[in-house]
Amino acid sequence: MSGGDQSLILVLFGAVGVATLAITRWAGGGRRVGGGRRGSSEEFFAGGRLFSPLENGFAIAGDHMSAASFLGVSGLVALYGYDGMLYAVGFLAAWVVVLFFVAEPLRNCGRFTLADVAAARLRERPVRIALGTSSVTVSVLYLVAQLVGAGSVVALLLGDPGGAAYTWTVLGVGALMVCYVACGGMRATTWIQIVKAVLLVGGALGLSVLVLLRFGGDLTDLLTSAAEHSGHGAHFLAPGLQYGHSGWAARLDVVSLGLALVLGTAGLPHILARFSTVPTARAARRSVVWSTVLIGGFYLMALVLGTGAAALVGTEAVRRSSPAGNTAVPLLSFELGGGAGSTGGAVLFALVAAVVFATILAVVAGVTLAASAAVAHDLYESSGRRRRQGKAARRQTLQDGTDRRDCGQEAEGGQGSRSEVAVARRAALAVGALAVGVSLPARELNVAFLVGLAFAVAASAHLPVLLFTLFRRRFTTRGAVWAVYGGLLSSMALVALSPVVSGAPRALFPGLDFVCFPLENPGIVSIPFGFLCGWLGTSREHPDEGRYAETEVRSLTGAGAV
Repeated sequence: MSGGDQSLILVLFGAVGVATLAITRWAGGGRRVGGGRRGSSEEFFAGGRLFSPLENGFAIAGDHMSAASFLGVSGLVALYGYDGMLYAVGFLAAWVVVLFFVAEPLRNCGRFTLADVAAARLRERPVRIALGTSSVTVSVLYLVAQLVGAGSVVALLLGDPGGAAYTWTVLGVGALMVCYVACGGMRATTWIQIVKAVLLVGGALGLSVLVLLRFGGDLTDLLTSAAEHSGHGAHFLAPGLQYGHSGWAARLDVVSLGLALVLGTAGLPHILARFSTVPTARAARRSVVWSTVLIGGFYLMALVLGTGAAALVGTEAVRRSSPAGNTAVPLLSFELGGGAGSTGGAVLFALVAAVVFATILAVVAGVTLAASAAVAHDLYESSGRRRRQGKAARRQTLQDGTDRRDCGQEAEGGQGSRSEVAVARRAALAVGALAVGVSLPARELNVAFLVGLAFAVAASAHLPVLLFTLFRRRFTTRGAVWAVYGGLLSSMALVALSPVVSGAPRALFPGLDFVCFPLENPGIVSIPFGFLCGWLGTSREHPDEGRYAETEVRSLTGAGAV
């Protein structure tokens, strides 16, 4: 790129940063609508629960659709054709699980975090410590993946993959994400995600229309041209190009990754937190419908962009630019705008880069807020400093419609609520500093491995607890703790012993070889193991039947929901 092209990209990056900071100032500047009191935990963690299903649906889509989705899925389709589409299918199918099993019960039983749901019928302290720890772990893994990806992609877009652009991008994104959370809370984060979703869907739609216009709207012509320019012929449009020729381990690996993607979404802390921002369970369910429509449309457009890149740019050109295919969409934008060196190509490329930057900012803001909520509301809550009522007052009757433990144990806006918000702001700074500190020396880290691991840990440690809490009468506190730690430790241990860490040219430590587990993603083993640990942990302990009955009624009817 020329110096003028890079200057245009930097100007657009600056405009995106200024716009998001303006949104943060507007959202955190004392506006109060309805029941959300400024400075309260409900306002900070849930935005006052006043977002409509449409607004929350756009925010969920903005939280879910990352730069990896926009660049990565399109790049995989450009490189591997049919096999690259499997990622899009996995990401989309996950919302079926969220819609039918998670959204409505979570809104009825929870308050801010997953631990609130389990604490409704189990002993609070061990459950909050376990789920708080695993939520922070998943969030940090996801944050590091996003920051490393942000630094690498932005440096590549600026034409400086080995220079200082990576460091400054990671530092800048880290500072912005802490600012969003500490100053604006959930309200600012939500509106940043809404704006990002509009930009991302609009950008993908515009590029898809341009691709289709190149082929006269004929999808058959597009697919035929993509196959011809891929170097693989008809095999480009058939399964097996990426996974069919590498033996049984590769085939099991794709099944394992699919399980993690489909089941892990229902356990990601920043996705679950979005259901607390709407007033009712019906609104939560409608939010998922809106987000599924947006995400489904987006992934259809990602498939068009991937095949368009293969047809117009060529698979080999994409692979030479980035072996992982991450530059397929930027290269396609150059081609659609008139080719490299043209003004139209430079402008379109700069707009794509700005959309990618906005995407990164929105995702890291949501993940940072979820991590700070886990620290303040779960770990800080369980530390004993916020126990202000005796055991006799922990729960009132279901008919009274209040749950002191879930409703904050004090009136919103009280001293305890403000103390929790103060802890959350400090936690956001600490989590941001940790993620940036890990990301700076991890320039060559396998980002796909971190994202897959985050999904696998969420599916292995969080989903068993959530489903057992809602649907298994005999589930107990010990079962919950065993499921969380069993899923968390098994998934991380299996990855440590996999080819991702050692024994392969692209491993974290290529000079070492201590591989004992042949798959790169542990989901096919760790997810069933998490469920097994939850089941074994309940085998010799007697559950509280009354509290389960109350939780069941509340999850199905919403009686007593906050």
